[in-house]
Parts: sequence; structure tokens; C-alpha cells
Amino acid sequence: MKKKKRSTKGGASMLSSEEFDQKFESGESVMKYVDLDSSVFRVNVDFPAWAVSELDRESQRLGISRQALIKVWVTERLDQLGRDRHKKVI
Repeated sequence: MKKKKRSTKGGASMLSSEEFDQKFESGESVMKYVDLDSSVFRVNVDFPAWAVSELDRESQRLGISRQALIKVWVTERLDQLGRDRHKKVI
């Protein structure tokens, strides 16, 4: 079975999964081979039952999944924080 290739930021060169693993395991920095802007990280968040019920109600009202609603709301909040930080700098 052939392993998938990983590209560097900007697609300058390719690196196989085995090469990536070897560099990582040897302690070499692999950050130049990772595009953090397009990476997906899974997180687990515990909510009380009432919050899940409210999330489900709102997601049904909007016709989207609970996960999509949470992503939208977190993204909106982070965007707002970024705008607020930008205003303070100016």
C-alpha cells in the first residue's frame, strides 16, 4: 500500500508519510511541512444537557447540524475578538 504524500507550505516539495514520520521521530522540526491554515483539529467539549438542547433547537431552526452551528458561532466570536484587537492597536 502506497503512503500519501505531504506537501510543504506553498507546495514547493513533497514529503512521504514515512519521511515525515522519520523527521518527527528524530526530533527534527516538521513545521515547514505542515499547513496549519488548512489543518483540522478535533476537540471534545462537554456541555450541560440544557445547552445541548438549546443548540439542537437552534440548529434545527436554521436547518444545519449542531456541529455546523458550533463552528459558525465560535468562528463569529473569534472574528469579533480579532476586530476588537485591531481597534485597540489603531
